[in-house]
Amino acid sequence: MSRKLIFILALLSLSSLSGPTLAEGGYNSDRNSPLAPIEDLIQDEKYQDAITELQKLLKETPTDADMLNLLAYSQRKLQRFDEALVNYQKALDIEPEHRGANEYLGELYLQLGQLDKAQERLQVLDKACFFGCDEFDKLEEAIKTYQSQNAS
Repeated sequence: MSRKLIFILALLSLSSLSGPTLAEGGYNSDRNSPLAPIEDLIQDEKYQDAITELQKLLKETPTDADMLNLLAYSQRKLQRFDEALVNYQKALDIEPEHRGANEYLGELYLQLGQLDKAQERLQVLDKACFFGCDEFDKLEEAIKTYQSQNAS
């Protein structure tokens, strides 16, 4: 087996040791995380409660990209699109390759009918997810669905 192949396999096995967090598009398996109760609220679709809690946390840590992503996600779910857009952008200003924020911002752009901007987010994810990732796959699928529903 070549050294390059061994290296790639080692990287893949290391990347599979930690599951995705909700902020990255999945559910946070670390139940000791300060975001765990908020993720529970989001899973229960209690978006306004999640927003309230996140706003409290963000007063102490205003530059936490994961928190901003969850805030924007909750705002988007409540169709507060302008607020969500601002907070996704803040998250991406802090962490430009944040997988969850890129996926969810792409989904917001689709909701707003801005396919070109959603495709830009997909390109960012393509570069950020060297070996592929769920966020890329989900946004790609959302774009395909959008295109098939809006074909003229």
